[in-house]
Amino acid sequence: MQLTALQVRLRPILRCWFFAATLLSASNCSPHKTSGLKVGLVTPGSITDAAWNSGAYAGLLRIRDSLGAHISHVEATTPAEQNEALRAYAAQGYDLVFAHGFEFQDLAERVSARYPHTVFIVTSGRRVRYNVSPLIFRLEEASYLAGMAAGGLTKTNVLGFIGGIELPPIKAAYQGWVNGARAVNPRVQSRSVYLNSFDDVAAGREAALALIQAGADVFHHNADAAALGLFQAVKQRPGVYVFGANSDQSRLAPGHVPGSAVIDLPHAFLLVATEVKQSRFVPRVEVFGLKSQVVKYVPDPSLSRLVSPSVQAAMKAAADSIAEGTLLAAPRPGTMEARVPGHSPHGALPT
Repeated sequence: MQLTALQVRLRPILRCWFFAATLLSASNCSPHKTSGLKVGLVTPGSITDAAWNSGAYAGLLRIRDSLGAHISHVEATTPAEQNEALRAYAAQGYDLVFAHGFEFQDLAERVSARYPHTVFIVTSGRRVRYNVSPLIFRLEEASYLAGMAAGGLTKTNVLGFIGGIELPPIKAAYQGWVNGARAVNPRVQSRSVYLNSFDDVAAGREAALALIQAGADVFHHNADAAALGLFQAVKQRPGVYVFGANSDQSRLAPGHVPGSAVIDLPHAFLLVATEVKQSRFVPRVEVFGLKSQVVKYVPDPSLSRLVSPSVQAAMKAAADSIAEGTLLAAPRPGTMEARVPGHSPHGALPT
């Protein structure tokens, strides 16, 4: 179907109207009494993923419940939709907007240049600019511990990893997983598949089945909703296990998830929102690792028998060393090092 010239001219206007209407409907559905603080969240995928996006939405709800904030959420999957959502929030006078993912950095900076009174938080962001600040989650530190458990658990010495899109934070978490596994089992081989999607559940399942066929008996992932297919595949295979990512995912495949590399997004989001509400927020790089307890490894106690006492002791020692800064879970490329303009990337990162 061909668009008329008028339709072409109206399309950007209609898109803006759609996002404005979405924000208004999303923010007006809560029966909770609200204060003056207005907080928005833009996620690149579904909040039903039981992982990255659902954790962010839980953080938004915690802000509402703890601070009485007026909240809103929009799912925006393309750069154009993400840009419009950020602009719509800023134009409506939102005090704080969480742009949930590494891919939002440039978009948030462009919007912030025009709307300096809105604080934009880019989770897994790269730098401070204007009123944009990154929250850095060193998930690789928890993935390292998951990898240690996996290295001791595997019977085939073949590990599988399923990623959504090959973004730097996902690659870092994967490398932490591999490094941890090889720290206790140098014979381990790791095979990874990137789906180029965070939403394709069927692709996640097919990738898992292919890796199982290739000998993988222990998995990790960073694929959001697409990983639900991985959990489906593992549930059907006795003796095959998967470690969760971003949240405690033991419930997705009971008896098959020895532990999860977790980010406590609600706690991190509430810390930022409290500062914004109290007018204390200053744009900066904020880093969370094992030491902060925002990033952590959460075992399933019912499956603790699967990991030998010696490996559990090694995991405890490694966790202490990572928290103290004497053990590096995985190196991070320069493109990931969040920075403040005028400072060296490495100097900008607190430990």
